[in-house]
Amino acid sequence: MSINSFGHLLRLSTWGESHGPAIGCMLDGCPPGIALDEAAIQAFLDKRRPGTGRNVSPRQEPDQVRILSGIYEGKTTGTPIAMVIENVDARSKDYPADAAYRPGHADYSYDAKYGFRDPRGGGRASARETAMRVAGGAVARLIIPDVSIAARVVAIGGETEADKWEAMLDDARGEGDSLGALVECTATGVPAGWGAPVYAKLDAALAGAMMSIPAVKGVEIGEGMNAAALKGSENADPMRPGSEYDANHSGGTAGGISTGQPIVVRAAFKPTSSIRKPVPSINAAGEPKDAVTKGRHDPCVGIRGAPVMEAMMALVLADHFMLHRAQCG
Repeated sequence: MSINSFGHLLRLSTWGESHGPAIGCMLDGCPPGIALDEAAIQAFLDKRRPGTGRNVSPRQEPDQVRILSGIYEGKTTGTPIAMVIENVDARSKDYPADAAYRPGHADYSYDAKYGFRDPRGGGRASARETAMRVAGGAVARLIIPDVSIAARVVAIGGETEADKWEAMLDDARGEGDSLGALVECTATGVPAGWGAPVYAKLDAALAGAMMSIPAVKGVEIGEGMNAAALKGSENADPMRPGSEYDANHSGGTAGGISTGQPIVVRAAFKPTSSIRKPVPSINAAGEPKDAVTKGRHDPCVGIRGAPVMEAMMALVLADHFMLHRAQCG
């Protein structure tokens, strides 16, 4: 079966394809009485939408959201919140059905699973779906208003000096290629106590949420992989009276539960798989054929991945806030 829902008490379900008439979502479990309008959601969608600059996909999608249910007189009712965004600038002719599988994309794996696939822009595997995660995340932020969430690109193509990124992106774009990125997302204002031991760990939920974002191939929390090279004394977060810490190597969680420190998550986005530079592959008949993608794609998908990480952080934290409240009051 296919799983298209995320969360426990706060549950987001998304639907739609990259080149279908629309994409949409339903957010179930939102508490009643929260002030909400489309403008509050649109502000976050505008941070993610394509066509806003040379370093993102030139596809011209306004990503104008409409709320279809779950709101009355400007406030949530406690019933499912349905939202929809029309696709207005799909260009399906860029994706012929007999094209080669794009190495690194879901073309082949979807075919292997379902026996056929939607070749138009990747169908359900397209990052277009993440617009609805951002919409859902915008609502989730309102459930935890004391928590601030912000993501930023910290490296592109392995380079951490931001003044070099523009030239690197220009070179990659000129070669018909793409670059990967490292993006860091931080949540402040999360109190100690959210999450649970063993199977409902907050850090495990965050890792799974970030890994579910298209193109993410690695996730770390706090020191992450670097912790394996440290001594216990170096990796410890010394505490002082008043529950104050002198370090945050743990990234804001311990034993699967928030510590009250900032929650810090980093995700590694692979280079965009849809590129003009030929890559050896095969077609659906198993015949050798170079993969060359002529569609409109991001030279670095991690740039627009930052607001998606923020959304997933918000959805996880709001869900765990509600789970904590249900058990501990």
